[in-house]
Amino acid sequence: MGTVYAEVELMNGFDLTKAQAGELPEEQVRRMPVRILADSGCGTLAINEDIRAQLGLPQRERRTMQMADESVVTLDVVGPVEVRFENRRTNLDAVVLPGDAEPLLGAIPMQDMDVLIDPQRHRLIVNPAHPILAGGLLK
Repeated sequence: MGTVYAEVELMNGFDLTKAQAGELPEEQVRRMPVRILADSGCGTLAINEDIRAQLGLPQRERRTMQMADESVVTLDVVGPVEVRFENRRTNLDAVVLPGDAEPLLGAIPMQDMDVLIDPQRHRLIVNPAHPILAGGLLK
């Protein structure tokens, strides 16, 4: 299939909540554009320590994760993080990879945003079956 990257915006979820409640000016919401690897083999959102620091994300817990090379590591889980791609958004926690490791957009946030990997054009796309609003299953 090849490697597929997408341009997303990551935001501090606590800041967003404060802004929506009128407790924080919108321009003070910590956010950043990120070029992220769309990886359907990864379950969740994985960011690196640099992204965590720039967004000011607090640790929520630690979790043991199996890496692609079969090694098992214990990583911080931070959040909440809002991920925005085109006309889609999702909120979730993220695991923090060491150093400046490549961030990953896994299957769970992709499914929640109803976005797909287009293997022919090597890009992330909004599901063409639901171009205006994200769709999902409740069964």
